[in-house]
Amino acid sequence: MTDTSQPSRDAQGAPPSLRQLPVDWDRALAVAAHPDDLEYGAAAAVAEWTAAGKDVRYLLVTRGEAGIDDIEPERCGPLREREQRAGAERVGVSTVEFLDHRDGVVEGGVALRRELAAAIRRHRPELLVTLNHREHFGDRAALNTPDHRVVGQAVIDAAADAGNRWIFREQLDTAAFRADPGSASGAGQDGRLSPWNGVRWIAVAASPQATHAQPVGEEALRRAVASLREHRAYLRGLGVEPDRYASDLVRGAADGAAERFDGRRCVAFELFPR
Repeated sequence: MTDTSQPSRDAQGAPPSLRQLPVDWDRALAVAAHPDDLEYGAAAAVAEWTAAGKDVRYLLVTRGEAGIDDIEPERCGPLREREQRAGAERVGVSTVEFLDHRDGVVEGGVALRRELAAAIRRHRPELLVTLNHREHFGDRAALNTPDHRVVGQAVIDAAADAGNRWIFREQLDTAAFRADPGSASGAGQDGRLSPWNGVRWIAVAASPQATHAQPVGEEALRRAVASLREHRAYLRGLGVEPDRYASDLVRGAADGAAERFDGRRCVAFELFPR
């Protein structure tokens, strides 16, 4: 059988070069399962985008309440929410929403797609960002978690749902459907939503099948490191020293991806055009 878990390779066995991620968009919605997911996979790119004046918003499916072994969920959820909001602020993101699914047992299916479609219709992004939905992170010993897989796949599916006026039609009304498609808000005066078929790309961070990259400079890397450092309780729960760990991880990932991007430090994504 052919192994499709890695990018196709050239005649010398090297993975193909990464292409420049599109930049001709204004609004992005980044959706992940847990607080810290976006800091691990995409924060430096987000810092570049917000510095360029782009509108980037975060949506977290859970509050990460099962993520720290020695802190019970009732205390952990609010703590991790605060860390996420602080981390988002470091990279210029002021809108952070939570869906309140249970950490560790997120269920895929129609109900999750419905919530994500509503968020897409409300925020009206041109770019959707999510985390790796595949079984592993490139090394088969680094298995992906069920929450990451379920949420990533649901984001991909919900991008199409959001644009179809016959899917989750209870969210819509005729007046909202006739709303200006260029509006930054998809809600009518009564709070109902309009379809949004304006998602042009879905960018999957930390994918083992990366195809594109966002170049990142020193300032974006600095802000991304600061963003991950805000998750101090979580990182200490992993048994690592937050400052050194955050710097090594963020900068190491950007340097590693540079090998496929003409030597330029970058954040790599698997890109799905729509």
